[in-house]
Amino acid sequence: MDNLTSQTNELKLGNSNNNNNNVTIGPAPPPPGAGADLSTIFPGLPPGHKINMGMTLEETIADLNKHPLFMTQLDDSEENEELAALQSLAYDGTPLENGLNFKEQGNECFKAKKWSDAKEFYGKGVQVLQAEEFRRSKGIKKKVVKQKEVGMRSGEEQKAFEEREKKKLAENDGSGVVKEDEAVKEEYEEVEDDPVETQKERTLLELLYVNRAACHLELKNYRSCTLDCAAALRLNPKNVKAFYRSAKALLAVNKIAEADDACARGLEVDSSNAALQRLTKEIIAKNETVTAHKREEEKRAADARRKEVLLKAALEARNIKMRSTGKPPDMEDAHVKLVPDPLDPQSSLSVPTMLLYPADYESDFIKAFNETESLEQHFGYVFPLPWDRENRYTASNVECYIETVSGGLAKVGKKVSLLKVLSSGNVEIVDDLLKIFVVPKGKAEGWVKDWKEKQLGRK
Repeated sequence: MDNLTSQTNELKLGNSNNNNNNVTIGPAPPPPGAGADLSTIFPGLPPGHKINMGMTLEETIADLNKHPLFMTQLDDSEENEELAALQSLAYDGTPLENGLNFKEQGNECFKAKKWSDAKEFYGKGVQVLQAEEFRRSKGIKKKVVKQKEVGMRSGEEQKAFEEREKKKLAENDGSGVVKEDEAVKEEYEEVEDDPVETQKERTLLELLYVNRAACHLELKNYRSCTLDCAAALRLNPKNVKAFYRSAKALLAVNKIAEADDACARGLEVDSSNAALQRLTKEIIAKNETVTAHKREEEKRAADARRKEVLLKAALEARNIKMRSTGKPPDMEDAHVKLVPDPLDPQSSLSVPTMLLYPADYESDFIKAFNETESLEQHFGYVFPLPWDRENRYTASNVECYIETVSGGLAKVGKKVSLLKVLSSGNVEIVDDLLKIFVVPKGKAEGWVKDWKEKQLGRK
């Protein structure tokens, strides 16, 4: 008691009336077992659990969650054959009977063009029969009701026998209620698979795969279609429908070579198959179209490269400088080019040009200013300007300037050809656009002075 009292005094917890006595309580300790080995938490584990001795508690829980019996949620990202096998147990009857039933329901939906519903029914049949394939692959024997009567029974006889046995068990128990767990425990036995039954199941599984592939084809799930066809061909390498539907899906996504290969393999099995023959013609036609389109694309790419090379050579020959800022203006299809034929080295140069009127904050765009033309020629149709009420802008009453490489201004003669202006080496074309300032003579001197002052301020 004294020990407990001393521990309480050491804590000295405060209350709402005396904040000075409050103490700070640190973070909570980690939960028991966090990051620890299971052997330290449960030292008395039975020998069968020694396999988990090297795993932490979190790792063990994660491992258990992968087992169908301990799952708390389904993971759609990965296949789980054990889970599929357990899910298939939800259906009454033999796997073959269930598979046939799902096939018939799928066929009815398919005839009604309910592709998604048909796909689901075929998928359930696949699930049931896949579980049987998985069981056989693991070497697990088939469990059937134990035969207590002499002779083999048909499916209906077997069901009747099971009902009678359950009734007997209920009567012996005296409660009138059948205990399913006891009935199963007492009346089931492991038997070898019947080869005939196994073959029937695999034949049905193959059919369900190709039927579901047909649904995927209608739903344009082309990859899923090819996967189902591949699964069917693993069961039967001579399934013509699987080859046909796989080829159709591959053709739909322009995988011409793969589609042709699938079609050819199908024709090797059945050379007279009309559907495969028609599909072969479709593949040939599609291949010709794709090949022609590819040639056109290659020609366009080659022409574009040649145009670029010729333009670069033309600019270098004329001593014209060009620069890109990485943020070109939107000029649609206007750009520096050779005209009339961009692929002819003898063609002349054409330059998109912007006429700027800084005194009035206006502008005009000349889409194609030929190197042989002068400003005066363009002024002939540009002037008079619609907004120039005082008629200040005329060919004889304006001065023209262009910015130099160094940031200064160079005066441009109105009768001088564009080639002569650009080939001086003192100016440049920026982002495929040449800018020329047009100023009324009465304001030219003041505007040039302001320009120089602004440039000095930037420096």
